[in-house]
Amino acid sequence: MEAINLSTQKDINVEELDLNDSKVMDSIKLNKTDYMRGLTLSVLFTAIAILVFFIPFTINGESGQILFGVIYNGIIKILGNFGLWLVTLVVAGNGILSFYGKFKAKEGSKLHEYYSGDSIIHPVLYLLGGIFAVMYSLNATLGLPMPEIIIGAKTGGMVIPPIVVGVAWIIPVGAFFIPFLTEYGCIDFFGVILEPLMRPLFKTPGKSAVDAVASFVGSSSMAVIITSRMYKSSAYTEKESSIVSTCFSAVSVGYAVLVISTAGLKEHFLKVYFSSFALAFIIAIIVSRIPPISRKRDLYYNGKTQTKGEIKKEAKLELNPRILKRGVDRAVKRAYTSGNILYKIKDSLLGGIVVVPKVITLLCSIGIIGMILAQYTPFFDMLGLIFLPFVKLLGVPDAAAIAPAIPAGITEMFLPVLVISEQVDLLHEGARYFVSAVSMVQIIFLAETVVVIMTTGIPLKFRELIIIFFQRTFIAMPFAALFMHIFFM
Repeated sequence: MEAINLSTQKDINVEELDLNDSKVMDSIKLNKTDYMRGLTLSVLFTAIAILVFFIPFTINGESGQILFGVIYNGIIKILGNFGLWLVTLVVAGNGILSFYGKFKAKEGSKLHEYYSGDSIIHPVLYLLGGIFAVMYSLNATLGLPMPEIIIGAKTGGMVIPPIVVGVAWIIPVGAFFIPFLTEYGCIDFFGVILEPLMRPLFKTPGKSAVDAVASFVGSSSMAVIITSRMYKSSAYTEKESSIVSTCFSAVSVGYAVLVISTAGLKEHFLKVYFSSFALAFIIAIIVSRIPPISRKRDLYYNGKTQTKGEIKKEAKLELNPRILKRGVDRAVKRAYTSGNILYKIKDSLLGGIVVVPKVITLLCSIGIIGMILAQYTPFFDMLGLIFLPFVKLLGVPDAAAIAPAIPAGITEMFLPVLVISEQVDLLHEGARYFVSAVSMVQIIFLAETVVVIMTTGIPLKFRELIIIFFQRTFIAMPFAALFMHIFFM
């Protein structure tokens, strides 16, 4: 490809260049001054991104604190009940406006454009979310009596404060810092370095490893949002974004501590967590190669088709000084062409804030409905009968007691261990490990990841996500049983 010298050809419009095309990126030339400017920007902003998203600190005596989490949790704590009501008003307002925007607003109006793409069932779910949020907030702040089935500790109490309110601030705070991670070379550098590993194993570009790390040390919602941004900027294809969002959006270390402690396995934390870590990548290798994900198109958001030649070229690179230089060069060029960080933050914030009302309203309605099914109906007990023969076949102790916990993970990632929490002293260690390990790699659950994936534009349908949940669960079970027999039998 003909060289593009941005240092001398000042009339070139950078926005017209496809900077996600490796051939275009490698053809860009910079003089020494511009190269150093790009390098400085890349190092500075990448350092900020790593500091915010990936470096654990000890704060107020509590270790393993990620700055990103500290910031959004700090906002939630400072705002207190005012923050709860702010989120409630957004959820309730979205529930009311959705009916008008979907069915009454004039075509071409902003309100119609915002809701026109939703299905007929969406306004109903939005309205339910608004009703649930108002009920919970009235009870939590004013003590007004409300139905326990909606506002109880194991239904609304498990969904609204930690998930709905949490995600309401995760998205804007994350949107503020995401440009530091995605726009100034961090993704490009690690993408080049890790391509030879990620592409053969998981059929994803090397840059997807950054999403995976963001999930393990931060939050699954943040990892999905990063993936969505990468997909919409045509850095991932439909297939790649589907793989990354459903295979790498795993539980954070902090959440894993909660799950493992609740299962009474705190003294075995390293065994449980790192075996689950291994399980997650084993499952990713398999799920990425079977339908529905394998049938997703190798098509970028901008309509360009990814060729097999492009994949092979990137995957052939080996870890040596040449690939390191290429990684640095691409990072420098990305930083140089990205422009003013303030504009990037503004665009990212606007994009994040637009999706907040829909995401948190669906989290509220679907999450609480799922919890009601789990706590007040025999729904998951009946589903557990499907899993019981397989659990017995795998030689897991107390199979009848733990089988209903396995499908409960479709509602909320924490629910499987919650189901067995009252029997911890009675259940075999191996049984508790099995439930914990499987629940931490199911990933797809209604109270959060399903909603975030569907509302941020990643090309996966609800039906496909449910299929992937069961795929991940059944694939995880024999491997979890193997680790169980090694560690606890």
